[in-house]
Formats: sequence, structure tokens, C-alpha cells
Amino acid sequence: MPIINRAAELQAEATEWRRHLHQHPEILYDVHDTASFVAARLQEFGVDEIIGGIGGTGVVGIIRGRGPGERTIGLRADMDALPLEEMTGKPWSSKISGRMHACGHDGHTAMLLGAAKYLAATRNFNGAVAVTFQPAEEGGAGALAMIQDGLMERFRIDEVYGMHNMPGIPVGQFAIRRGAIMAAPDKFAITVRGRGGHAAQPHRTIDPILVGTQIVGSLQAIAARNADPLASVVVSVTRFQAGTTHNIIPDCAELGGTVRSINEEVRDLAEQRIRQIVAGITLAHDANAEIHYERNCPVTINHDSETGHAARAATEVVGTANLDLEVEPSMAGEDFAYMLRSRPGAFIFIGNGDSAPLHNPAYDFSDEAIAYGISYWVRLAEQRLSD
Repeated sequence: MPIINRAAELQAEATEWRRHLHQHPEILYDVHDTASFVAARLQEFGVDEIIGGIGGTGVVGIIRGRGPGERTIGLRADMDALPLEEMTGKPWSSKISGRMHACGHDGHTAMLLGAAKYLAATRNFNGAVAVTFQPAEEGGAGALAMIQDGLMERFRIDEVYGMHNMPGIPVGQFAIRRGAIMAAPDKFAITVRGRGGHAAQPHRTIDPILVGTQIVGSLQAIAARNADPLASVVVSVTRFQAGTTHNIIPDCAELGGTVRSINEEVRDLAEQRIRQIVAGITLAHDANAEIHYERNCPVTINHDSETGHAARAATEVVGTANLDLEVEPSMAGEDFAYMLRSRPGAFIFIGNGDSAPLHNPAYDFSDEAIAYGISYWVRLAEQRLSD
């Protein structure tokens, strides 16, 4: 079964919503205008209940089916943008300097709004659908905030599903896998403290730059020599700051970076080895170090049965030839992982075509994908609530 006819008819309107949101990006939990826009559309559609302020600025709309039923499924879209200067040159470019929708959350919101309009008009299901619009996916753990605010219990959500666009996957295709599909994105900061002095007398100093460079090199051994080669892990140092001029060895050096893993045991190993490596190298040079290691959202793990349900819905929209059931896990993080820890569900990628990468100033969501996303949400809701 291809794109739903009514979803195709909604594409033009949903594109207008998407481009409006793209022009007015908001960051983290400060998505008040976006949330108001979402709530206004849901009210226009005749959604049964519209509840704002969940997890700070999240919005939930409850759509009840025609038939009786006790089950509720949650469909989630994220609303926040990124602190990035847009360079697309599109007519609908961001109107706010230093902010842009560089991850496609404007498209995610528009697709779920389109599905909400369709479902509210047709109601060809039993039970209820909770369309969930989340703030602060980009590093703010908005999913966790909504859960802690009673999202699952208050709306009696039994299963939960998420979707994210993916550049490089053609428009009109989906990709999914059982188990780990996105990584746990941890981060670390290391301050190396030595003893500064004149660069012409290095023997009278404890050089934190020398210590820091040895730490950087040794951290690469975690992936190369400590972790099982079949258990993916990324350790990247992305920041190294030290010194102010050419003839002074500074007192300290600051390093920072990220660890990405799709296995909790490897996640533990990476943190342990970072601490051991830093302690050993600083001891060898009579230096000191402080380590701040922050665990962010967990690994995004798709549940077996629910992955099958998601795959079935996608297949009905695009056919088996356009669904990848064994997509490689992404080492990017996704706070939808918290929702999948709270309830069974699945996370799927929708193709964004040959676009710029995510989190890139030249990125833009492909409006051609909107009808596919709406159709997927509708088929999934109708299938899961067909009893």
C-alpha cells in the first residue's frame, strides 16, 4: 500500500507548517512559540485533549478512536532547534541569528501534526493515540523531563514510537533494526595541572601540554586495543586548550571530548579506562588531573516485537524493497532512549535524500519526505489499535 491519498493531500499544508517552524527556531526548553503553534493546530483538528507544559514545554494531544479500547500508543516528535548560523540560502531560512533547525525537528513536528489531523478526522482505530511533542532533545533530556512529569502514567501509554530523518537514505525509504540503533553519547572534561614557567627552562616545569598530548594519544587505545572490535565505541578528543603565548609553559591544560557506545559494558569500560589512563600518565609526570565524566542518555534500544510492528507499517507505505531492516547503528545519541526504557517501542529512520549532514549549517529537511512520514504514523496507529 503506497502513500495514503489524504496524506499526500496534506503535504502542501504540512510543508507550510514546516517552513514556518524553520523560520522561527527555538532552543532546548524555550520552545514556547513552537508549543503554542502545535497546540493551536491540534485544537483546529478537533483533538480530544490538548495538554501543555509536560516536562516544561512539551505538548500532548489525545485522539480517541471510534471503537472502544483500553490501549494507548504514543507517537513522538521533537521540537527544538540548534544554536547554529544557517547557511542554506533558502527563502524559508531562519529569521533568528544563531539559531536554525539543523536536525530536522521542524519536519518531525510537521509530519506528526499531519498525522494528528488525519487521525482526528478519520478515527479508524480503537483506544487512543497520544501525539507527543517534546522539547529539548538536543542535549536537554526533554524526553526524560516528560517522563518524570508523568507522561506514560498520566496518559496510560502502552507503547511508544519515534522517528528521525536521515540524510543519505533516499526519500521514500525507511531504515530500522532490532536492538541498539543509536549510541549513548557521554562526554568528558579533563584538567591537567602541572607547574608553569619559562619555555627556555622546561626542566624547571611540569609541562601540562606534554602530559595532555600523551593522554590524547593514549585514549585512542581504548577503541583500538581495549574494546572488543565487534562492540562499537568512539572516543574523540574535541577540545584542547592551553597557554597564552610562545615563551611560557602554562600551569594547566584543558581537554574535552565525547564517548559513544552501543553497549553498556563497553560504556563502563571506556569510562574506567579514561580514568586509569589519565591517572597513570599524570602520575608518571608528577602532574595532577581532574576528570569530569558525564553520562547522558542511554543507548537507544528497539524492542523486538515493536520493531516488527514499525517495520510492517513502513512496508505498507513504501514496500519491502524500500525498507532496510538491518541498518547500521548510528553513533549519534537520541534521548528517545529514555522513552524506550520506560515503555516498549521502536525508533525508525526516514530518508531525507541527498541533503547536507545533520547539525550542518547547510542542512534542510526534505519536504518530499513529509507524506511518507504522515503515512507511516497513520498506518502504525491504525495497525496497533485495530483490535
